[in-house]
Amino acid sequence: MTRNGTRGEVAGISLAPHSPPTDWQALAARRAVTFASIDITENSNWADRDAAASLTAALNAGIHAGLRHRARPGGPQDQARHVVRVGKPLGAFTPGTLAPTLDTRAEGVDDRFVRTWIRTLRQEAVIRRVLVYADVEHWLHRFRPERWADDGVVLWSAWHNGIPGRAGWFHPRLGLHEHSGDSRVGRHGLVYPFTLADILV
Repeated sequence: MTRNGTRGEVAGISLAPHSPPTDWQALAARRAVTFASIDITENSNWADRDAAASLTAALNAGIHAGLRHRARPGGPQDQARHVVRVGKPLGAFTPGTLAPTLDTRAEGVDDRFVRTWIRTLRQEAVIRRVLVYADVEHWLHRFRPERWADDGVVLWSAWHNGIPGRAGWFHPRLGLHEHSGDSRVGRHGLVYPFTLADILV
């Protein structure tokens, strides 16, 4: 895949809260990163201002950056509205940005939460594309995406095997794979046949 999703490699990174500063201009110049998912919000009331500034810097460098929300059990509507309140001033729902990501790894986040969060976010942000991220074990044993993953949802599996695109699990809506990384920075690739255009707002 190329940067427009036709050929060559599309590579992405994700940044956890309190990650070190990133030189987005240098990454863009080397074409080392095509897209970035940045942890900015958590629960219904927390936002990382430094991460928000990093999102703006990544977008200004020409990288397809997007907001990631760390879900916590309870209040999916309030959490989705919090994401929209924080994300709209940042331009996180404009065409060409990475679609907003729901990080579902916290214990107690279930299918009902995910379905309600997606519905509320779509209504409030007036977008359709949403990414849902989980560890491969959660996809295998906790979630049943057939209950809520329509054609506007792209699933994202974390399995650190070092082989981009070999996500250790299959679903027709599985489009992204975290193949390596640590607690602060993850590295990601597309899962065939998904392209860059399939993961953008």
